[in-house]
Amino acid sequence: MLPETSRAYFALPFAVCCLGVALFSVMDAAMKGLSLSIGLFNALFWRAVVGSLLGLALMLALRQRWPTLAVFRLHLLRGLVVAAMASLFFWAIMRLPLAEAIALSFIAPLIALYLAALLLGEKVGRQAIGASLLGLIGVAIILSGRMRGTYDIDALLGALAVLLSAVLFAWNLILQRRQAQMASPVEVAFFQHLVMLGVFTMAAVTVALIPGIGDLRPVIPRHSAWLLVALAAILAFASLTALAWAYARAEAQRLIPVEYSAFVWAAIMGWLAFDEELTLTTVAGAALIVAGCLVAARARPAEPPHVEAGAL
Repeated sequence: MLPETSRAYFALPFAVCCLGVALFSVMDAAMKGLSLSIGLFNALFWRAVVGSLLGLALMLALRQRWPTLAVFRLHLLRGLVVAAMASLFFWAIMRLPLAEAIALSFIAPLIALYLAALLLGEKVGRQAIGASLLGLIGVAIILSGRMRGTYDIDALLGALAVLLSAVLFAWNLILQRRQAQMASPVEVAFFQHLVMLGVFTMAAVTVALIPGIGDLRPVIPRHSAWLLVALAAILAFASLTALAWAYARAEAQRLIPVEYSAFVWAAIMGWLAFDEELTLTTVAGAALIVAGCLVAARARPAEPPHVEAGAL
């Protein structure tokens, strides 16, 4: 039982963490609508434009220090990883229900166990291996729901894209550990958007469309495209800041269960915005994956990794 003062102190970081997870889920829904309307590349490109401008304004307003060359290299590496990760994930949610994609992405912390062993020399114990197997069974259950009867090959490719994105997200978790010790949340968010902008600008000359003018499909009203671009960028910054604030004030192992509430928010947003149904196999698979992640987190004496899938 926690002391009364400890519970009171934990209440605010817990609430802020809940808010951060909810904002990320709304951002995922906004990006899905944008991607279906103006195309995946354009959704990512214009969000990076707005996010970079917002980040620059905050860097100047808050008089944030500029990174050294060593820190900038880390920003660059993580930005490249996130660009690939986000491309795969948002490509996938164009083909999958939001809740199903989020559930599959929860496998990332389990993958991070093995990347930590490979990159950081950490040991993977028996309990962690068992937790990984539990998570894989959960993934298999979700995929089995896609392969019953006449299955949609496009949806299966979307599921594969989520799993590939989860591998990159696991690498991102390893990089994030180092980055959090060397830079502020505003600096991290700014350079992440800036590097992504640099990546997508290379093809923007020939591929980019102006939202509201060159929409591929009228999934959303044309006058709402720019609002969704701005909303997605603002939500990404706000959620990242909220989570960074919460994790700086409470132990990660106590906040990690909150991260899995993203599944609930994704189910709600998918139903409200895209009329998506929640299947029994998705719920069962998500429960096994989450159980595996929690078992793995308890098995490790070190601080468990941050698991937010919408930190894109």
